[in-house]
Amino acid sequence: MNIVKRLGFVITFCLFATTAFAPVISAHDLGKLPGFKPELKAVAKKTYTYFEDFTDPTTGLTYDEVRIKDKGMEEAKRTSPTNIAMYMMSTVSAEQMGILSKKEAVSRLKTTLNTLEKMDKWNGLFYNWYNTDDGSVKKDWGQFISQVDNGWMSAGLIVVGQAYKELNAQTSTLVKQMNYTTLYDPEVGQFRGGYDVAKGALTEHHYGSFYTEPRVASYIAIGKGDVPQEHWWKMYRTMPLEWDWQSQTPQGQTVNYDGVDVFEGSYEYKGKKFVPSWGGSMFEGLMPGLVIKEKDLGTQALGLNNKRHVELQIEYAKEKGYAAWGFSPSATPTGYSEFAATPLGISGYKDGATVTAHATFLALDYAPEEARKNIKTLKKLNMMGKYGLYDSINLETKEIAKAYLALDQGMIMVSIANYLEDGVIRDYFHSDPIGQKPEALLQKEVFSIQ
Repeated sequence: MNIVKRLGFVITFCLFATTAFAPVISAHDLGKLPGFKPELKAVAKKTYTYFEDFTDPTTGLTYDEVRIKDKGMEEAKRTSPTNIAMYMMSTVSAEQMGILSKKEAVSRLKTTLNTLEKMDKWNGLFYNWYNTDDGSVKKDWGQFISQVDNGWMSAGLIVVGQAYKELNAQTSTLVKQMNYTTLYDPEVGQFRGGYDVAKGALTEHHYGSFYTEPRVASYIAIGKGDVPQEHWWKMYRTMPLEWDWQSQTPQGQTVNYDGVDVFEGSYEYKGKKFVPSWGGSMFEGLMPGLVIKEKDLGTQALGLNNKRHVELQIEYAKEKGYAAWGFSPSATPTGYSEFAATPLGISGYKDGATVTAHATFLALDYAPEEARKNIKTLKKLNMMGKYGLYDSINLETKEIAKAYLALDQGMIMVSIANYLEDGVIRDYFHSDPIGQKPEALLQKEVFSIQ
């Protein structure tokens, strides 16, 4: 399986505002950091320009990445289900923030949907890589069906269908056709990672870790009725206590939910308990919250854990003496790599002294003041470019990966829209019956991190 700025308004405005000023302040803006809104909208406008400039006008498919080189730009004209979803949700976000008109947003999305209908699929599920010029499968990159990438495709389609009723028939049909039962292992109660069409075989591994990005597809598959509700409880909060290869020995107790015994285990770092992700990166933990109401509904579980991961990412950066925080897989000057706050993972990725912009934006709902400061720091480190913040920087060498990734740009756009527009993308997702059906699963769980 990307950020912004804000400061601005005079502090005295907040301190001394009286009833005379009340009409000037909308209820929507109450509780927001003074001056942050225009800063974030400025970042969002630059960020969306990426999608305007690097989405094929004929197919409506966005390029995977663009790198800024001395001799010009290097454009990767391939795309994935996740990239397509990020473009769709970014377009809804842009319209909600006034960057695009509704007419233009619907026109853009209609082009994409028309292409999606014609693209080759497997049991309604999308291949992992397509060519952007004609929507054909990029066969030289293998013919793989990814559970997690299809989860994001479904999420993007659901959001679009709820945002624009004139597109609902198209989006609903595509989502209905996406058959997740083909990737599910009922004996284990977990999803396989995917299916290799060329080999005709499912992956040997399962997506067993709960606090990771694939839970989006799990939530949607339950909402669709493709897999049973018990699947939610069959994933591991930590690995089982006896699995001694994991980075910490978890502490916790077994709790029964809906007839399934769940080991509610946790790790500890800096005196704070948390449920780990696989690698300890920000997007594993917080990306699902772009669409799922984890903060609002999972107050004793996922929402609380998201907040804890943000706090601990910040603590980790302080411990390491880094000038900024935000560790997550991202571009490097020569490619792409996994980065994380290592102690937060079951099998933690290295931190590489590398932070990425999208990680800060994912934290907006949980630590807006800290995010604002971090964005300012990234700007001072010369991270701002034509299409928003560059993808990453090595804080030791100061080397910047002058790249823009559709995935990371999308995370930035949707995070900003959710923060400024009161969770608008999540509201659209949960307006659909697929988003509504599993809500009780979020509400009833209690992590052992209180």
